Amino acid sequence: MTELAQKKCVACEGFETPFVREEAIVLLKQVKNWQLADDAKSISKAFTFKNFADALEFTNKVGAIAEEEGHHPDIELAWGKVKVFLTTHAIHGLSENDFILAAKIDQLNAT
Repeated sequence: MTELAQKKCVACEGFETPFVREEAIVLLKQVKNWQLADDAKSISKAFTFKNFADALEFTNKVGAIAEEEGHHPDIELAWGKVKVFLTTHAIHGLSENDFILAAKIDQLNAT
């Protein structure tokens, strides 16, 4: 289990400063194959599955983790594909919460 996956998301009040690119890059190295957006305000990752049912099941598992953490991604679901986008909406950028959730999603996909 990664250090990030052991952490818990902390409620964001909207007064926090979003990460700058350099801060995001440091944490990006601790998650598997997530991509930093050009504006450094979000990270994303595409997952592939053998069919729609598996993709939907994964999406529901991501949703359950998001509810537990109180930090909610944007998700695109298609036949055999799920793309997850993480950003901290309250600050219009990235926070540690995004990387914590990414690490937990990575563990989910590994099982």
